[in-house]
Amino acid sequence: MRNTVANLKIGELARLAECPVETIRYYEHEGLLPRPLRSGGNYRLYSREHLERLSFIRNCRALDMMLDEIRQLLRLCDAPRDNCAAAHGLLDEHIAHVAERIGELRQLERRLQALRRQCGPTSAERHCAILDRLAQRGVRRSRGAHGGQHVRGAHRG
Repeated sequence: MRNTVANLKIGELARLAECPVETIRYYEHEGLLPRPLRSGGNYRLYSREHLERLSFIRNCRALDMMLDEIRQLLRLCDAPRDNCAAAHGLLDEHIAHVAERIGELRQLERRLQALRRQCGPTSAERHCAILDRLAQRGVRRSRGAHGGQHVRGAHRG
């Protein structure tokens, strides 16, 4: 980053943050990034604060945090009070959710392996047991496969 980051157009911000322009617009729409100033030609003009906040958001996303979790962390960043305990709590809940998802993924792996074992070597002369099983009713995605709530108040079921 340069020392004088000011009045960046969206393409420049995207390049510096290594982030697609569409993602920046999405984060603005979601209220994670503040609305930028506009130039006389109605171009968005971003500042160093936008770049820093975008880096924060991208780091959170790299840790698989949901947007509502990021909103909560951003509120903690914006509030000048003792917020470390709240950040610890949020991260602890996220860690617990990740552990739960790992368990769900292991269970999914076992289900897929069992499905794979139902069919021996491939044969052009008979139906595939895998395809037959997948066509049956009752074979559903396991509950919680990234659909569960992992931070109180952050997600809706």
